[in-house]
Amino acid sequence: MKNRSSAQIRQDFLTFFEEKGHAVVDSAPVVPRNDSTLLFTNAGMNQFKPIFLDEQKGVKKNGKIWNRATDTQRCIRVSGKHNDLEEVGRDTYHHTLFEMLGNWSFGDYFKKEAIRWAWELLVDVWELDPGRLYATVFEGDESDGLPMDEEAATFWKSETGINPDHVLACGKKDNFWEMGDTGPCGPCSEVHIDLRSDDERAETPGADLVNKDHPRVMEIWNLVFIQFNRQPDGSLEKLPAQHVDTGMGFERMCAVLQGKNSNYDTDLFMPVLKKIEELSGISYKDDPETDIAMQVIADHIRAVSFSIADGASPDNEGRGFVVRRILRRAVRYGWDKLNLKKPFFHKIVPALAKQFEDVFPVLADQQKFVTSVIKSEEESFLNTLGQGIELFNEVAEGKETISGEDAFKLHDTYGFPIDLTELMARERGMEVDHEGFQQKMQEQKERARAAGNFKADQSGSKEWTTVHENLESRFVGYDQLAASTKIMAYRKSGDQPAVILAKTPFYAESGGQVADTGTITNGDQVMNVLDVQKNEQDFIHFVDELPADFSGEWKAEVDQYRRREIMKHHTATHLVHAALRETLGDHVVQKGSLVDEHHLRFDFSHYDPLSRDELDTIEKMVNDHIQENITRQEDRDVPIEKAKERGAMMLFGEKYGEKVRVITFNSDYSVELCGGTHVNATGEIGYFRFLNESSVASGVRRIEAVVGKAADAYLRKEKSVLQSIHQEIGQSKDPAADVHRLVEERKQLQKKIEQLQHRQSLSKLEELISGAEEVDGSILLVAGEVPHADMNLLKQLGYEALEKLPKGTIAILGAKDMEAGKVYIVATVTDDIIENKGIQAGALVGKLGQKLGGGGGGQPKLATAGGSKPEKLEEVLNDAAEIIKQQLAD
Repeated sequence: MKNRSSAQIRQDFLTFFEEKGHAVVDSAPVVPRNDSTLLFTNAGMNQFKPIFLDEQKGVKKNGKIWNRATDTQRCIRVSGKHNDLEEVGRDTYHHTLFEMLGNWSFGDYFKKEAIRWAWELLVDVWELDPGRLYATVFEGDESDGLPMDEEAATFWKSETGINPDHVLACGKKDNFWEMGDTGPCGPCSEVHIDLRSDDERAETPGADLVNKDHPRVMEIWNLVFIQFNRQPDGSLEKLPAQHVDTGMGFERMCAVLQGKNSNYDTDLFMPVLKKIEELSGISYKDDPETDIAMQVIADHIRAVSFSIADGASPDNEGRGFVVRRILRRAVRYGWDKLNLKKPFFHKIVPALAKQFEDVFPVLADQQKFVTSVIKSEEESFLNTLGQGIELFNEVAEGKETISGEDAFKLHDTYGFPIDLTELMARERGMEVDHEGFQQKMQEQKERARAAGNFKADQSGSKEWTTVHENLESRFVGYDQLAASTKIMAYRKSGDQPAVILAKTPFYAESGGQVADTGTITNGDQVMNVLDVQKNEQDFIHFVDELPADFSGEWKAEVDQYRRREIMKHHTATHLVHAALRETLGDHVVQKGSLVDEHHLRFDFSHYDPLSRDELDTIEKMVNDHIQENITRQEDRDVPIEKAKERGAMMLFGEKYGEKVRVITFNSDYSVELCGGTHVNATGEIGYFRFLNESSVASGVRRIEAVVGKAADAYLRKEKSVLQSIHQEIGQSKDPAADVHRLVEERKQLQKKIEQLQHRQSLSKLEELISGAEEVDGSILLVAGEVPHADMNLLKQLGYEALEKLPKGTIAILGAKDMEAGKVYIVATVTDDIIENKGIQAGALVGKLGQKLGGGGGGQPKLATAGGSKPEKLEEVLNDAAEIIKQQLAD
């Protein structure tokens, strides 16, 4: 067996299937487009789901439809039985991001060819030892009424040179693939390889270890035969067309062909590992602990970098939360195990971008942006890590055990791995409630599983009824807003009735632009179009109700007034995109958008908030181009390479066809690939006004704006507000200055009120001190309510009480806000009571806070608590003496 580079292995696979009549297609982004059922692209077949669901006829390439395809797909998996994030880096063969090599047949060849070609590639091309290969087939399932897949077993024996004893029947768990709870599914046949030594193989047959999670007897290829459709009721129906969907783990295959025991020892990971060695000054393979840290970092930089490049930046929810969690895990390993206390993770991006520039250029194209996002996220997290150490010191104060809840908080909020918390605890002679921590981790996993459990009916059971055959659904809405047409098909079932028209002027939701609305009429029969969606073949019009008769000619007419306002906002999006790049720099690229008749929303790559001056500059630039009344230049069916030569802006991660539509407003200003609708000239937009600028995720900003009638309404509202201000403060040459003066006067008055309240509160404190009661003959208790105080004022009074009170005194002060449903309390304890009686303020407020419907904590001398039961304050203050007596007794 020849030693091959990873690049050669990848190309071998693609060339092999290209020569078998397959179209070589590009990888889809790891952030799925138009698929609400997926958090991340997790398999090669994801981009072909419309074909399996019979919504699309094959793959379009080079002007023809292909029924065979092959590719290498970057995938992310961070959950599931083999993909617990906490384990990645600890073993040698599971990853967060991996490449999946695959070949597909869409109603073309089936089991015979798929099995024969798999063997041919593995044994004849890659020269694997046939005696080490095993094939599994589906053994059947009684609950589904399915027999054993004898067909696949027969082909393994007739089409390949495999040892017949190496063909193994396995259960549904391992050998029946399903897209989801519903949808296309079928038996699969896995190829496994036994990489153990000859002595080990002689002692234990490989057949005994297949599907037993043995690290040296592993699956290398899965051949899925899609021949059934799982219905919502759980039953199976045979598909009219049978498909093949195969997936090979590229990293694992590289390890096999390069003779490595670990994926990390292949040339796929070594360039990144060498960079980590350079940054840390520590050699890989010197120590198992540092090796794991390096493997974690080498794996995670791939997932984080490609996620950001494909549109998922670190955030607090959804995909962004997963990316943030992966990034923080890598950084904390570097901080804890490699002594990398300053931002380092972002410095690995250039090496990764260089490595993948030929196969996945999206990262090299956005290297600067990805690097800046990761660096900023690192800086923020390292600061949080420091705060976590402070929290550890606080929760460890005066305790023998770190609770599971505190350990989880350190892990979840501050990124502390449990072993780091345990190490720091051991240094203090403490223990950690590991069982409680694991319980909290399990609860989080269940929440994450529920959040990522995207479900949809993918069975295709919402059947269409054909009215006219041999017609093609065609969009004419660029040129006309009304069209005479026929109804091709209709659907009664599902969430809403729908029709497909032979010719439609209705724009389907796409590229951030909302769908058109309007009517479809035939005499007195009227369907109101509420939404329009499209698949690869058809435009689906969702309507309020279906007609009694579908025959004849129908008039489809778009709501032209609404369309006009949508066009204004869409064109304005192009103008502001160009203005953002001109003002902020070429690193600005679109990360998302929404265009409707009321406003536009535009997300773009940029890290810092935009200043008022920058927003004013951009707003003026857009309005200048509106005033120039630039005529739209529209070019359809432009070859993609020619569009690139013209410098047309395109979305990173978006898949474009071989021919595209280019929209230009001054070739020196705005040239974009776009399928949306636009005004004929910029003057039709009227006026552009920003509404808001904010952060969406790490390294992604969002602007919102209005144009056209929406801008007119907004300006009229501003004018009304200004007129109201004039009415209140009188005519003024500078109303802003007058309002500022009034605000400052209010602040001064507020300060005076606070000072008065403070004096009144001090007076109340003196009153409470003079009325102190004796507890247990040895402690003075000062307790009472301070009217109109908030938590800050109570804390101030607490510190002043410590200065004023004699030894042997405890003070408990409370305040409440009945309207807000809040209550506050502060407790102070003099040093002699802490030392001699063992009573601490933190423990005391913990008891009091529970009674008030909340909790609290703090230092031994002074602590605070809050709650949601202000009506309980008087009762708690009255019970304070008894609580102190209980603590003395304990």
